[in-house]
Amino acid sequence: MLSEGAEVVLAEELAAAPAGEIDRSIDHSNGKCLDDFAGSKSASILVSDITRPAPSHLMLPPLIRRLEDLGISDLNIVFALGTHRRMTIEEERMLLKGCTSLPYMQHDTKNCVSLGETRRGTPVEVLETALSSDLIVATGNIEYHYYAGYSGGAKAVLPGISSERSVIKNHELMREANSITGRLDSPVRQDMEDAAGIAGLDFILNVVLNGKKEIVQSVAGDFVSAHREGAATVDRMYRRPVKPAEIVVTCAGGRPKDLNLFQAQKALDNAKNAALPGGSIILVAQCSEGLGHPVFERWAREATSAEDCWERFGREYEFGGHKAAFLAKESMQHHLILVSALPTDKAEMCFFTPAATLEQALELARARQGRDARMLVMPHGNLTLAVGK
Repeated sequence: MLSEGAEVVLAEELAAAPAGEIDRSIDHSNGKCLDDFAGSKSASILVSDITRPAPSHLMLPPLIRRLEDLGISDLNIVFALGTHRRMTIEEERMLLKGCTSLPYMQHDTKNCVSLGETRRGTPVEVLETALSSDLIVATGNIEYHYYAGYSGGAKAVLPGISSERSVIKNHELMREANSITGRLDSPVRQDMEDAAGIAGLDFILNVVLNGKKEIVQSVAGDFVSAHREGAATVDRMYRRPVKPAEIVVTCAGGRPKDLNLFQAQKALDNAKNAALPGGSIILVAQCSEGLGHPVFERWAREATSAEDCWERFGREYEFGGHKAAFLAKESMQHHLILVSALPTDKAEMCFFTPAATLEQALELARARQGRDARMLVMPHGNLTLAVGK
């Protein structure tokens, strides 16, 4: 169905790291060493919630052993929910597996203490339980993030264990030009790192995963320098320079990445730099659960045009509405086609031309761009970041 002349843009994934990779990273930490905290009596360990692929059950045992070797006996695990929903008991146990003997709790946005403001004016309001510990250690995984640049590192504190007010103020920075995928100087990330410094994030343990969810690298130490080490590995695998083309086909990666358009939009965002201005981008995503966010749906429904939606985002911020605004902006720069299970009116409402099949989508794109138009195909668009040469 895809012409033979299409260029396929693939990641260059690394193989799984040898056994002991997590211990190795703790032994050879970057910027900070756990031994620096000898004499501490208590520690809060921040872990990801069910929406993230971080393998907490693999990171926790070696980390806990090292902390206990330092004489830290008062250990508490905190699920860094941010503003996400609370998890079920079954989900907690699934994430922790053999580590459920330690006390654990979920973040409570209403139980935060004010510590001041970041340089950008974001209130730093952080979970009181974590602040009461001598040591705050954050775990997580590092991958591309569409407005924080990358996940991981300081993100465990803001939004992970911050108040709703802090999260909203930080997320407003996504309206700034550099708040995009793969930018370490994203204002959102810089603000997160300011907040983590004020909160006293002492040490991180983060992993980089490949498409099989295998650990290819573990990094530990200072929440900035260790994070940068992991981000460089993400770039090595997934940042792909391309010559922009008239037609780009990107796939959201299948379940669970394409359950709804709110999640599947990431593959479109990763592909946008692969398309020439005015080019066609085809997003293939099942979206069996619809749009995936009520505010996203409301903003798309209330927009009289793509221009109207994007201008609204400049005037006001509401989480969920940002996704409608991002799609609106993209539709002003590229012809967007969606192959999904969404009803036609829903796809059109979100600034796409709907297509029932990939074949139909290609016909629509070629009718617009020409039969001889160059084509790029990104079969793992949820992971691969295209950057123009």
